[in-house]
Amino acid sequence: MPAAHDVPAPRGPGHAATGYLPVWSPRPRSRRKAVITLVVTVGGLVVLLVVASSAAVALGPVSIPAGDVVAILAERLGLPMGEPAARQELVVGEIRLPRVLVAVLVGAALGTAGAVMQALFGNPLAEPGVTGVSAGAAVGAVLAITAGAGGTLVLPAASFAGALLTVGAVCGIAAASRGRGMATVLLVGIALNALLGAVVSALVANAPDEQSLRGIVFWLQGDLDARTWEHVRLTVVPVLAGVAAAMVFSRDLNVMMLGDDAARTSGVDVARTRNVLLALASLLTGMAVAVSGVIGFVGLVAPHVVRLITGPDHRLLLPASALLGAVFLVSADTAARLLPASVTLQTGVVTAVVGAPVFLLLVLWSRRRIS
Repeated sequence: MPAAHDVPAPRGPGHAATGYLPVWSPRPRSRRKAVITLVVTVGGLVVLLVVASSAAVALGPVSIPAGDVVAILAERLGLPMGEPAARQELVVGEIRLPRVLVAVLVGAALGTAGAVMQALFGNPLAEPGVTGVSAGAAVGAVLAITAGAGGTLVLPAASFAGALLTVGAVCGIAAASRGRGMATVLLVGIALNALLGAVVSALVANAPDEQSLRGIVFWLQGDLDARTWEHVRLTVVPVLAGVAAAMVFSRDLNVMMLGDDAARTSGVDVARTRNVLLALASLLTGMAVAVSGVIGFVGLVAPHVVRLITGPDHRLLLPASALLGAVFLVSADTAARLLPASVTLQTGVVTAVVGAPVFLLLVLWSRRRIS
């Protein structure tokens, strides 16, 4: 696998992002070793995801034996293995399974978007909402809640519309500021986050009733409660397509980490590639936020952990970040459901409570390693 060196990432003209990322080194290595590392890492994360998802389906206020879970899942796949109780089939098939699948999709989207954003900005502190997309989605959702809009998919649709408008604004400004690099995009993101955050605060302060206010707060904290098969169908194709599209650009991301001049010499259209990846990561973030609310730290922690373990080669980093993001969110959601009935914590709160100290420890450990 390519080696990781903890030195400042070289910057080409116009790439003024601050921070440090390990530089991808094109040092020749055994192709067989690279393939083995890829298979072992991705395979291990797939196994971990299957274990976490199986536990999430089986555990809860009503525990369901593993054998019954397998029988219910097999029946869903057209492979009958017995007849589980109707209550258990309802709990697994209509309540827990769609919730777990939404968690997998949202975690994969945020993990991939975080890895792309960190590469584009050359900073491991970048996260999926850095361009203001999450704030835009929040405005759309809060407007729908305060307007009393009903329907299972109205809130995700309003949220995604807000995200799309924000993506359009960011990408338009990025295209207009060609040659100024990602620093302009970062500044635009900071301004949009502040502006849209103020809009959300104003809407919260003027919520028409207590029920709307409670719905806004729950959505802003991020939660996967009451996710249905409609939410799964809404997200599965866009998220899988977006993650796959991001992986197509893994080689370009590797070359761009060596600097703009090196990337252009290798035949990469730097400006176009940045704009496409920026739009792709923003759309993945918008889709994730649209069905789960604002969930933090998944897109920040997952790529950071993978990069420290495997290095910065995006051919491995992108799929591993998607899988680890899915594992993280499924585990956090399971932990939120297993809390005592007297304690209510949304999934986004759990990811912050777990992710913040883990990220702090990773930062301290990595700084100590290179000092």
